[in-house]
Amino acid sequence: MNYFYTKYNVNVLYNNNNMEKLIVFGGTGGTGKEVIKQALEKGFPVTAIIRQPHNFQLQHRLLKVVKGDVMQPASYEQELVNAHAVISCLGSGRSTKPTKVYSQGMLNIISAMSNTGLRRLICVSAGALYVNKEMGLFNRILIKLLLEPILKEPYADMRLMEETVLNSQLDWSIVRPARLTNKPVSGKYRAIIDSPIKRPFSISRADLGHYLLSIIDAPATVQKIISIAY
Repeated sequence: MNYFYTKYNVNVLYNNNNMEKLIVFGGTGGTGKEVIKQALEKGFPVTAIIRQPHNFQLQHRLLKVVKGDVMQPASYEQELVNAHAVISCLGSGRSTKPTKVYSQGMLNIISAMSNTGLRRLICVSAGALYVNKEMGLFNRILIKLLLEPILKEPYADMRLMEETVLNSQLDWSIVRPARLTNKPVSGKYRAIIDSPIKRPFSISRADLGHYLLSIIDAPATVQKIISIAY
């Protein structure tokens, strides 16, 4: 089933009577920062699991910053107790080297969630992981000739991350954004469920964060893969 979102009504999106704690991984990255900032603006208590808290400057009465490493679940597992959802914005920065931060990191998150009874997981992946005809010729050439050779190792690990999520028994959503930009939130974008998106090109980190928060309590997105772009 496909869904096409154009302009969101923010007042409808967020259930102000259900502001349970959110757990955010990858909060020092561009998307993670947007998720945290917008969640706090909407009144969500947020716990950000940050490997190097000194690099994270945001402060808020509803924000708890926990020094934790996704590769060491004992450093954050207790924080998941009584939380409502996990939003994973894990990333390896601009590194093109082999990594396990996506696959092993997600395996650790899922294990910690299972141990604490937390079920809702929203996982950010990448729209360029799998080429399809709906992308259009330009995007396919760009991915095949430029992105895949450069990002071969991170993409390989990200695919393993997706497999790990797919094989879990959690209430997961995998979100595959188009090329990320730093434009402000508009609330106007396309999000297609379980189907390729036609001619995706970009999406701002702010609008991606907006969407991630909007589906926390959206049953139609549970155990679905979603593509998002303008």
